[in-house]
Amino acid sequence: MKLIVHPSTPCGEVQIPGSKSHTIRAVVIASLAAGRSRIIKPLDSADTRSALEMSRAFGAHVETGEDWFISGTGGAPSVPEDVINVGNSATTLRLGIGLAALCPGYTVFTGDHQIRRRPLQALIEAYRLLGAEGFTTRPNGCAPAVMRGRMEGGRTEIKAVTSQFLSSLLISTPLAEKNSEIRVLQLNEIPYVEMTLSWLNSQRITCEHKGWARFYVKGGQRYSAFERRIPGDFSSATFFLCAAAVTGGELVLRGLDMGDVQGDKAVVDMLKKMGAEIEIIAGGVRVKGGDLRGAEFDLNSTPDALPALAATACFASGETKLLNVPQARLKETDRIAVMAQELRKMGGSVEERQDGLIIREKRLNGTPVSGHHDHRVVMALAVAGLAAHGETVIDTAEAMGVTFPDFVESMKRCGAQMELTKE
Repeated sequence: MKLIVHPSTPCGEVQIPGSKSHTIRAVVIASLAAGRSRIIKPLDSADTRSALEMSRAFGAHVETGEDWFISGTGGAPSVPEDVINVGNSATTLRLGIGLAALCPGYTVFTGDHQIRRRPLQALIEAYRLLGAEGFTTRPNGCAPAVMRGRMEGGRTEIKAVTSQFLSSLLISTPLAEKNSEIRVLQLNEIPYVEMTLSWLNSQRITCEHKGWARFYVKGGQRYSAFERRIPGDFSSATFFLCAAAVTGGELVLRGLDMGDVQGDKAVVDMLKKMGAEIEIIAGGVRVKGGDLRGAEFDLNSTPDALPALAATACFASGETKLLNVPQARLKETDRIAVMAQELRKMGGSVEERQDGLIIREKRLNGTPVSGHHDHRVVMALAVAGLAAHGETVIDTAEAMGVTFPDFVESMKRCGAQMELTKE
């Protein structure tokens, strides 16, 4: 599908959908728990549906509706009867590798063309050290992948180029027979690990760590059924925050909790530094665009914000640096290269660095661009199109369904001029 965007100024209120990261963690932990869990106001998207299907494959009973109910496996997931296709969801794949390490048999994972290019080998090696078996079917260390448990626990190490590697180990090792020690050789995206630890803490799981270099997890533990509301997704909210900032619009974003552990809430302060007017209100955030100015940001903890901030930086006076985020090259696409390429098509002044982007203010013009089948790239280019001159046409717009199926309708309700069309 194509997304056609015309210059316009969004104003009004938006209900931000639930956090994808929280929703998938909730599904995985509920799948491992004993009893029936209730997930309140989950994100319903392609990625979270992939997590639900994986949950079913490992033997959990799933009921969907406005809330989701999952009757878990009591820490003993069953060997799936068929291949698990995680679609586009890397979080589902990497957390799922941990579930497979708890199964006394073989589990086979695959996914779409982007998943089959995303790194997995380091995580498989970490589970091998804990007593599981695993391999990828091709020499590139990416899915399709095969895992066999049951892991026993022990000592392992991980180079967590993505936080999902460490989160996978932290969620699964409490169910191993023995205690586990995890040595972390590298760690990106710390806030996502903090999110995982918050879930473990709510489950009273014993997990000790000294800084971020070593984690000690007691074996033989259990997860319990829970009832928990999913907070709004700051990663999704970023596109509305940036849309108001670049157009001079005013938006109230509902469903956001500034006390939550999500790393992308830092975008609020980043946009403040750039000159947007932002106010924290009960249950949300109010944002109003202003005269934006360039700034320098370390995005290591907030890689998902890079596409939207790159679009925003084109409208900020001076120079903006988005740095220390090399892992952005390992997402659904190489987002550093892709955002540089597409913003240049619109006339942007974008310099690509190995670990980020340097962007200088320059007028953008609407033109056909590619979303590269990447949900965050599509939505970021839509933000750019709202403030560009002329019509912007973005292909592969169906990718938005991965995390934000209602993005276009939510924008249109606020007065943004955009529409989806078939190719």
